[in-house]
Amino acid sequence: MKVLVAGAGIGGLTTALRLHQDGIDCAVYEQGRGIGELGVGINALPHAVKELAALGLLERLDDVAIRTAELTYLHRLGQEILRRPCGVDAGFALPQLSLHRGRLQGVLLRAVRERLGPDAVRTGHRLAGFDQDASGVRARFAGGLDDAHGDVLVAADGIHSTVRALLFPDEGPPRWNGVMMWRGATDWPSFGGGRAMLIAGGTAAKLVVYPIGEGRTPGTTLTNWAICIRTGRPGDPPPERQDWSRPADPADLDEHIGRFRLGQVDHAALVRATPEAFVFPMCDRDPLPRWTHGRVTLLGDAAHPMYPMGSNGAGQAVLDAAALSACLVRRPADPAAALAAYEDERLAATTEIVLRNRVGGPESVIDEVERRAPDGFARLDDVIGAAELDAVVNGYARVTGASTDQVNR
Repeated sequence: MKVLVAGAGIGGLTTALRLHQDGIDCAVYEQGRGIGELGVGINALPHAVKELAALGLLERLDDVAIRTAELTYLHRLGQEILRRPCGVDAGFALPQLSLHRGRLQGVLLRAVRERLGPDAVRTGHRLAGFDQDASGVRARFAGGLDDAHGDVLVAADGIHSTVRALLFPDEGPPRWNGVMMWRGATDWPSFGGGRAMLIAGGTAAKLVVYPIGEGRTPGTTLTNWAICIRTGRPGDPPPERQDWSRPADPADLDEHIGRFRLGQVDHAALVRATPEAFVFPMCDRDPLPRWTHGRVTLLGDAAHPMYPMGSNGAGQAVLDAAALSACLVRRPADPAAALAAYEDERLAATTEIVLRNRVGGPESVIDEVERRAPDGFARLDDVIGAAELDAVVNGYARVTGASTDQVNR
């Protein structure tokens, strides 16, 4: 069997590694002419790290990541709402990893080239279309490049997926929830033992701060931050194309920094010290009724782009890759049936995550506290009970698969 993978992001590269490990030939086609380590911080929860560790990558990831120990939800004015241990500190066999998205992509890319060969990822190949019949699938590329032939085409080409647009031509642009995101990372004095994650505020105004790697000087960590502000109405057309590398205007950030108060870290100084920040609209797409069309299927953000709530975007792409390869192994003589089985396993689960993230995911606990106590509180119990908080967070963990593999329940 030969699998063609469109897209060399986290989903596409993980798919290539898993297919290779399972003895399935594949090649990855990336539209960019180079693959730089772009982006900012992301998280991989233990259930996703489990799949990356099964690929023999945990040691490499530890070299570029932070093993997050604790997550604290806060009111935007700084009062603590909920504090929870993470990863091995919460009794999981594997850690939660916080790291730079580009460094994760770099680890995956180097592993693909080492294991599959230096030409396994072919850059400068922008997919223009495909054809399929009972014998296989043919991928066509822009610019007069040679076609590629295989048994299966996996579209891991992101929220602006060419394959998704060809399969669903009337879908239109991504759906914006009215929130703009400003993000950046820079070396900063460690806080919370150097392994703590803070999320303050709700959907209308949210601040996220957490370390994603070692700093260049003692006592510092590479610290990621995000400021999310609702500037439009849900369902409005996105003000600009979602693009991880669009530079932000520092003047826009000055307008919003003062909406938050944190005792653990000087977030205003952190933001102002960041040499380069990025801005993009928070977008997803409506869940699809199907991903698989014969020998062609979708994976990762091409299949289920979701709002960045609950640290699940990249992790769900990793889980897709594992499920897809396992289905192809079980049905090597019938690729179309294998892709249908993959869809059956993953579509409903990811659809529920997309919809839950639209109402805040686990972070909806902060939204509810902010709604009930917009000016802060003296006693949390006067606002919301512990059982109600736990029900939201633990319910989300069960849906995403993040509650599995816990050693000490």
